[in-house]
Amino acid sequence: KVSCNDRTNILSFRSVGTSELYVNPLSATAEDRVAMFYEPTNGHGLTHNPFNAIITPRPIGWISTRSVDGSDNLAPYSFFNGVAYEPPQVMFASTASKPDRDEGKDSVSNALETGVFCVNIVEYRMRDAMNVTAEHFPKEIDEFERAGLEKAACQTIPCSRVANAPANLECRVVESLKLPGQSNLVVFGEVVGIHLRDDCFVDGKFDATRYQPLARMGYRDYARIVEQFTLKRPD
Repeated sequence: KVSCNDRTNILSFRSVGTSELYVNPLSATAEDRVAMFYEPTNGHGLTHNPFNAIITPRPIGWISTRSVDGSDNLAPYSFFNGVAYEPPQVMFASTASKPDRDEGKDSVSNALETGVFCVNIVEYRMRDAMNVTAEHFPKEIDEFERAGLEKAACQTIPCSRVANAPANLECRVVESLKLPGQSNLVVFGEVVGIHLRDDCFVDGKFDATRYQPLARMGYRDYARIVEQFTLKRPD
């Protein structure tokens, strides 16, 4: 049972296993605050899984690879991020498999077989092209061509990159991990070459608002960065 002195603070009422009352967290007392809790192994009871909507916004790694037979591949991954500064390193994770691959998807298989991959940064105006490359094509299909994207050669690795992307990170695979679950694979790479588009610089700084990076939200939703602010660390 939930007590609340100010009933106008009630935002919504939901039933998830047991009924819980939701109140405005800014005006409710500690006694009034009620939150949903669930254990993933027991299910969430909602219409859609909220997990991806919790971890937001997520940067999108538009991963380009080349197979051992020379076929280029391009696909977006929202389980992507930087993981180290010196040397610079990134990761991307695949959570699905394909019938024409022994394990994982094309990007993972190609990266592990050749030892290289390239991260292409997605700007807002490339959102439709990125979405085309999200389709599950057979492994021999070139997503660059399907999406009408211009290719450019990487400088330090045998791989293609998105020619007009705001930035490209050429990477060499340093490690891969198989996580719990049927098709959960993570690939780590050291960044050995970086391309930065000239029009994205402001006063010597690479300014994300100049190209408005696309970010993944929950469900089918996306966001773009249009403004930023600065905070000074206490130390």
